[in-house]
Amino acid sequence: MQMKNTRASLTKAQPDDPYLAPQYSVGNRIRRQLWNVCWATLYRTSPRIAFGWRAWLLRCFGAKLGANCHFYPQSRIWAPWNLECDDTVIVGDRAELYNPSRLHLASHAIISQDACLCGATHDYNNPAFPVVSYPMRVGRYAWVAARACVSPGVNLAEGAVLGLASVATHDLEAWSVYAGAPAKKVKARVRIA
Repeated sequence: MQMKNTRASLTKAQPDDPYLAPQYSVGNRIRRQLWNVCWATLYRTSPRIAFGWRAWLLRCFGAKLGANCHFYPQSRIWAPWNLECDDTVIVGDRAELYNPSRLHLASHAIISQDACLCGATHDYNNPAFPVVSYPMRVGRYAWVAARACVSPGVNLAEGAVLGLASVATHDLEAWSVYAGAPAKKVKARVRIA
């Protein structure tokens, strides 16, 4: 019976399989773990009306938020330090903001419950399968409806609407309504401001 050299395998700096290599720095992973503990113990458990408390917690982790930002207690923000919101932004329960790069939500933007803004993907042609992230922007008065999904690098212009359970795979034009998977422009929206 032949025994493996366990000491050699424990001291290897890099894994043999590039898929197993960490995608983020140790500092980033520690920061996200601290945020996850804060989210689970202080953010998620807070009363529904405690919008100021949750905004304060996000700011403690580096988010730049304007006045009257309403984050509901079950909303998930992957990296608060990459989040910038103007005044009066709403992010509903179970909305997922996966933002390894900067995400900007402009004034009066709404991200409804169960919606997902996905700011990264993987380079599937690279053997290491590295994360590729994109900055994203949701314009003034834009709305991502319930269960809708915004693909990596896709931006919503001012007043754009992504309908219920739709999937945005390209930038959405201003004051337009999109629906479907992939989302297609279905009509114009009346300009609010």
